[in-house]
Amino acid sequence: MENEIVNSKKIAMRVSSVSIFINVALSLFKLAAGLIAHSGAMISDAVHSASDVFSTIIVIIGVNVSNKKSDEEHPYGHERMECVASIILAVILFATGVGIGVSGIKKIVGGADMGLEIPGALALAAAVLSVAVKEWMYWYTRGAAKKINSGALLADAWHHRSDALSSIGAFIGILGARMGFPVLDPVASVAICLFIGKAAFDIFKDAVDKMVDKACDGELIGEMERLIASQEGVEKIDEIRTRMFGARAYVDIEIAADGDLSLSASHEIAERVHDAIEGQFPQVKHCMVHVNPTGERPAWEPGGKQGEPDGKSA
Repeated sequence: MENEIVNSKKIAMRVSSVSIFINVALSLFKLAAGLIAHSGAMISDAVHSASDVFSTIIVIIGVNVSNKKSDEEHPYGHERMECVASIILAVILFATGVGIGVSGIKKIVGGADMGLEIPGALALAAAVLSVAVKEWMYWYTRGAAKKINSGALLADAWHHRSDALSSIGAFIGILGARMGFPVLDPVASVAICLFIGKAAFDIFKDAVDKMVDKACDGELIGEMERLIASQEGVEKIDEIRTRMFGARAYVDIEIAADGDLSLSASHEIAERVHDAIEGQFPQVKHCMVHVNPTGERPAWEPGGKQGEPDGKSA
């Protein structure tokens, strides 16, 4: 487990370092292009890219804190700190989107009084480059997030994707403005705001779900059921409950076995189930297994709703 934590930190730090370097360079280039080519959409896009730098720093802090070992004050670990990092990211993303949207609306309403100009070709080239770079960053960061099961890193990946989408909006607006419709440049800023808001909502919802002990998805629970049922000595599954704890999961299982077995034999069955679950599913932080004698409880229905706690010790 310790090696896994160290490896996760290394991957997160490597991806975050690459992200910071590229975002700083890209945001500076887009800001310069927006100022030189007189494009409000490109300047807005540059601000969005600059916000990625701050968000990546939050990801680094969140991943490092969440991977700290359990201590006396936090016996269950610190995994939920990743959720906190993701929520902060969502708030930053939403605030950035609102700022861009308000600026765009003011220019649309103000029209000529706001000094609408036809942007230069440099802004168009910057938008194309931004789309390519940020889409690559999305897939690069997403791959690392899936590998180490990091919610904060996945949120950062979606931040890259939202930046790519905003650059597409900027490209359309700049192109339309250059074709004789300068109002399309601020319209693109408003469209960018909507893309950013959607990404912020998705990130926020995912983080909150992981903080309120939401159950694992049905497909994962189904895989667990099949693995449990295949273990020697397990006659049926009485109950299975799961809850997300940050990016990890806790699993409570009640199985039925022959009531005439010795305590040692029943314990061996429970150990097999425990080791199988924690070995097969790396996202499971801890698995508790309780053995009931056959017939004591009704069998668990595969894919059914998770039962309410019955007060039994597992």
